[in-house]
Amino acid sequence: MSIDQSARGLGNTPEAVDYRIEFDLQVCTGCGLCEAFCPVDVIALREPDPGETLEKAALPAAVAPELCWGCETCAGQCPVHAIKVLAQGGRDPFKNRAVAPPPPAAEIKRYALWAATLKEVLGLRWEPVAISLISAGEPLPDLPIPEERLRYCQSLMAARRGRSLMMPANRHACPDGTSILGLTAMPAKLASGELYILFHKLHDIEAAQRMVHERPSLPERSIDATVVSPLAQAAATPQVIAVACLPEQAMWLLMSSSYYSGHRHTLHASGYNAQCVETTLLPLTTGEINVSFGCYGCRASSDVSDDLMFVGIPLQLMETTIKGLRELGKKAIGQSRAKIYLPPMA
Repeated sequence: MSIDQSARGLGNTPEAVDYRIEFDLQVCTGCGLCEAFCPVDVIALREPDPGETLEKAALPAAVAPELCWGCETCAGQCPVHAIKVLAQGGRDPFKNRAVAPPPPAAEIKRYALWAATLKEVLGLRWEPVAISLISAGEPLPDLPIPEERLRYCQSLMAARRGRSLMMPANRHACPDGTSILGLTAMPAKLASGELYILFHKLHDIEAAQRMVHERPSLPERSIDATVVSPLAQAAATPQVIAVACLPEQAMWLLMSSSYYSGHRHTLHASGYNAQCVETTLLPLTTGEINVSFGCYGCRASSDVSDDLMFVGIPLQLMETTIKGLRELGKKAIGQSRAKIYLPPMA
């Protein structure tokens, strides 16, 4: 027997994806972890109905399915895998919205040359990603909106493989990242730090609250959509370029950006909110290059390999960074990779 709740997942947005939340009550132990971990209080434990013959003290139910984000935290934390969150498609919240023209051909050509340089000189496996945050009310690029929700980090991983995506708030699956990027308000369980304690990511509530307090975020509902695409086919003028790379490649990017200045970077990385804060928001708001080693959510929900890290470069630093990379590529990178300082081997 299972409960089958049709969920109209508003997720703090006017239009949304529909969900069906299924609980396998034969398998469920009634532990309550799904209720505790749901960031927006969709699930609560209930007493068994009179007709139910299950010998269990409590069973889960979707008591507020209209709030569901489809983040699947409940399913991920269920120790017996008794929960399924099934997307039912969704509506376009930007129907009849003005469409922005694509970047001029000369601009796209410049981005393509940057991408080619990054891939050729560094030997990147993946496409550099152009990131644009569309401010509230602004025209939108003509791009597909995914049928179901994705985490922001998942969209970046898709873009490095060649996809272009536009995601309004109702297509973002991570309430944390979505609010950090200014698409929605912050759910209470995240703002208080409570969920970080449940995840055993921080020692106590004071540490969790400090982490939340110290991280930057954009004003709620100041952004209507995130746009990601391969840099060589940028669908909108990028604000930040994200590079998924090996540590050695990240080193050369940092050196490239300071090739002409000798500037030593002050980098901000914590392991929390990696792609939304460290790769995107910090370069955007500070105008400085930044690195990220990924975070728990990013690594648990995407195909990013253990050896990859990320570099976020604000648009205004790209020209200098590319010029520096070309210079380093003439000699320094090749010599370093050839291990010229190793002593002769007998």
